[in-house]
This record gives sequence, C-alpha cells and structure tokens, in this order.
Amino acid sequence: MRDALPGFDVSSAGTHALVGAGADETARALMQARGLPIDEHRARQLDTRLCHEADLVLVMESAQRQWIQQRHPESTGKVFRLTEQLRVDVPDPYRRTLASFQTALALIDQGAQAWAERICRVTPS
Repeated sequence: MRDALPGFDVSSAGTHALVGAGADETARALMQARGLPIDEHRARQLDTRLCHEADLVLVMESAQRQWIQQRHPESTGKVFRLTEQLRVDVPDPYRRTLASFQTALALIDQGAQAWAERICRVTPS
C-alpha cells in the first residue's frame, strides 16, 4: 500500500503483537521474492496514540475490528477489514503452511489494491 499511496503514512501494528519480533521466515521469503525485503520489520502493538492519529485502520478479521473498537472507542467509524469489499477475513497464517501464507498474501494484495484505489478516488490531488 505504501507504494500505491505516495504521500500517505502507511504503517503496521497488531492487536496481539509479539512486540519487537521480526517477520515470520515464510513471510520474509514471500516478500523478498517480490523485491520487498521486510527484514527490518518489527512488530508493535496497536495503542491509543496510533488509533487517534490514524485516519483509517485496516484489520484482517472482523474480530479485530470489534476488539479495537471496544478498547479504542474513538476509532469507531474508521476501522474496516482490509478485505471488506470481498466480504471475507484474512486468516492468520502464523505457524501454518506455505499455502496458508500464499492465501493470506493473495487476499491482502486484493484488499490493499481495492483500498488504495478507493483512497485515490476520494482524496483530492
């Protein structure tokens, strides 16, 4: 999304992050194959400051949306699933097979593309 939305601050945080941990080896390999190394990525926990500063919070699962809105009510109205338009959750591939990671990545690609297009349509140049 960062490449598709120049000039926007695109970042990542988790609802149950292993704070400080690097990306999973399988995820790193898949992203490296795309020319997008994520070796420097470190997990961080979503917090009140991040929710307050964000214009949009994209999550992988409906349960994450509910979790965020319960703990950070100020975020209500700006939390959506990344794959909202597909009407599916992105299943967490952590500690699962390569196929699980590939499925999640394909859904993430589709969702990110759809959101980037939508944001570009509604954002004045």
